[in-house]
Amino acid sequence: DHTLANAVCGYYNDQEIPYTFRCVNRLDRDTTGLTLIAKHMLSSAILSTAAARREISREYIAIASGKTPESGTIDAPIGRVAGSTIERQIDFENGERAITHYRRLAYHDGLSLLSLHLETGRTHQIRVHMASIGHPLLGDTVYSSGKSPFKTQGQTLHAMTIGFIHPHTNEYMEISAPLPEYFLKILKSLH
Repeated sequence: DHTLANAVCGYYNDQEIPYTFRCVNRLDRDTTGLTLIAKHMLSSAILSTAAARREISREYIAIASGKTPESGTIDAPIGRVAGSTIERQIDFENGERAITHYRRLAYHDGLSLLSLHLETGRTHQIRVHMASIGHPLLGDTVYSSGKSPFKTQGQTLHAMTIGFIHPHTNEYMEISAPLPEYFLKILKSLH
């Protein structure tokens, strides 16, 4: 119940159109923003291949604790924490390569507003990488205390923009999603 897959399948079911849910990229629970869903198997195959080739661009906006460097790249492998099905960690022995680029957009009152671009797409990648350099995301209950002076709906991480080549028209498409209201309220309170 209450999942994106259920909503999309319900939409097609209401129209009596057979449909299989095919999500090209995924978002962590409590991360807001865009995800790419294919309408049919051929589009899914084309878009999944593009994702594997790193031909789909993604920009995330996040609020991190502390003053981050102005910009940087985190190139550190990520693997599962032993005994956990959810938690991940930097793991130089068994982890998969993960690369995150970030740029600080603003800093105020102990918090950094960041733009982040992924080269890879590991589970919890941004959250693990930012926590690993001492700047966990505001509201993240897995990789920091989760304590925040603001009311958050999970970690302050938003998939803002996604860019890709349309699988049928071959046109480049770039789609953006506005920040959620709670995110905007935090930003307004920092100015």
